[in-house]
Amino acid sequence: MDAELFPRTRAEVAPGAVHVPDWLDAHRQRELLAACREWARPPAGLRTVRTPGGGTMTARQVCLGWHWYPCAYARTVVDGDGAPVKPFPAWLDELGRRAVADALGPGAAMTAPYDIALINFYDADARMGMHRDGDERSGAPVVSLSLGDTCVFRFGNTETRAKPYTDVELHSGDLFVFGGPSRSAYHGVPRVHPGTAPPELGLAGRLNITLRVSGF
Repeated sequence: MDAELFPRTRAEVAPGAVHVPDWLDAHRQRELLAACREWARPPAGLRTVRTPGGGTMTARQVCLGWHWYPCAYARTVVDGDGAPVKPFPAWLDELGRRAVADALGPGAAMTAPYDIALINFYDADARMGMHRDGDERSGAPVVSLSLGDTCVFRFGNTETRAKPYTDVELHSGDLFVFGGPSRSAYHGVPRVHPGTAPPELGLAGRLNITLRVSGF
């Protein structure tokens, strides 16, 4: 009802950080979900990420192109089954480039290809603490795509995990891109709203597909 009364519009949350609602149509969401389900299968499938302090992240993850683990990248799942990381498909690079052009303008397009995907699955109780994406050597914009349940995405500043920050609701199909002066901003997911995914998608929970340029 709220969406019908107050249509969601594109917004620049911070310099270089743009939210584009409903960027993926229903058909593309279903295609992307089907791909994520294949990528999540072992080997090198969906795993629980263990932190250096001995804890675990509540969002589970699978990687493409390069395998991320705190706080580095590898070509194999060094903190899991040891299998080679799944390849990063060329169509995801095309999707990432189009996302950057649509969000930040054609001039923001990178010459280096997108070659990393971090895919996080959130159930109703999963969260993501405030962090920066700083393990890549490239400063190319980060592309974030949402599928399934709505979440609260907290986008902060480049200096501290604390305020000032802005909370944005990301719905299924939404795009969020951050680059330039906001590339190293802290961000996180303090809340997921269970049961808010489009019924026709057939997904219980939230998937976040994050595309990055490694610079390796």
